[in-house]
Amino acid sequence: MKLIIAIIKPFKLEEIREALIKIGVQGLVVTESKGFGRQSGHTEIYRGAEYEVTFVPKLKLEMVIPDSLVDPVSEAIATTAKTGRIGDGKIFVLPVDSAMRIRTGETGEEAL
Repeated sequence: MKLIIAIIKPFKLEEIREALIKIGVQGLVVTESKGFGRQSGHTEIYRGAEYEVTFVPKLKLEMVIPDSLVDPVSEAIATTAKTGRIGDGKIFVLPVDSAMRIRTGETGEEAL
């Protein structure tokens, strides 16, 4: 099992969710977040005053999936989230040692 963490632009969420459902992903956690990468924020004008936005709004997606879905899920997220502009996001893949469904006590991939 693997934990996929993806940082994406907020307006891409629904499109990515639909792509993941088609692949067979059955669960997803979405967290609103702010951060910066290479773009280091940007400058905006509000009511005539210029100010610097140092943390850009992002969404953090997390899902635990079977090993067999790692490549299709990573590809689906990368393809769907890509705009070709700076700040499209990142995908991280981490190992998961165990999982348990609290309601039934199922463990391993059956818990997913």
